[in-house]
Amino acid sequence: MKIKNLFLFFFILVLTGCGLNYLPSKDSWYAKHYFIMQDFERDTYKKLTDAGRLEFQKLFWEVRSPLAKQQFDARIAYIEKVYKTENHTQPWNTDRARVYLLNGPPASIDYRQNNDWMMSIQQGTGNTSSQDVNDRSNEDIQANTAEVWLYPYDKYFVYYVFTFSSPNSWKLSPYTYQNNRYLQQLEQLNKDLTYRINDEDAYKAKLAALPHKK
Repeated sequence: MKIKNLFLFFFILVLTGCGLNYLPSKDSWYAKHYFIMQDFERDTYKKLTDAGRLEFQKLFWEVRSPLAKQQFDARIAYIEKVYKTENHTQPWNTDRARVYLLNGPPASIDYRQNNDWMMSIQQGTGNTSSQDVNDRSNEDIQANTAEVWLYPYDKYFVYYVFTFSSPNSWKLSPYTYQNNRYLQQLEQLNKDLTYRINDEDAYKAKLAALPHKK
């Protein structure tokens, strides 16, 4: 069991060290929506023809509420403004953007240098119109070694640790996955609540009828 856990830790270390840029990039729509898609949607999308994918993209938002689309558009607009320096062509395909797109703004953000907490910026939860907590124009980001986002989950807290990588990127640290047992539950909960599918069975039937690759 210890060997298995050790292998999993180093596997995560490799992936997070590479950042999220290894995820789909040629298909802009797929890359932008990848993190909010359910597993069955990803599996289906990869098997469709070009025409089938265009139909999929229409169905994707038809089965979700207008509020979900509004929330998505608001978060993407924020991401394109704040994280563009990390990825000019696809700012949503970065570590912090992925977390923001899925979970929304964190309850708090802490900046850590060495072993000391440097500063804490408090932000309201769940409201995308909150102040830009990642506006770093007045801060020397190279002086900080870690950025920690905190989210409440039930009676617990889930944290994400990002480490700064010169010249301008923040990578999700593998420490995020240590002793952070509710992280996956938080992400799935927010995916289901914010981007909930209406009538999943009927939706799957429509997806099955789309043109698939032979």
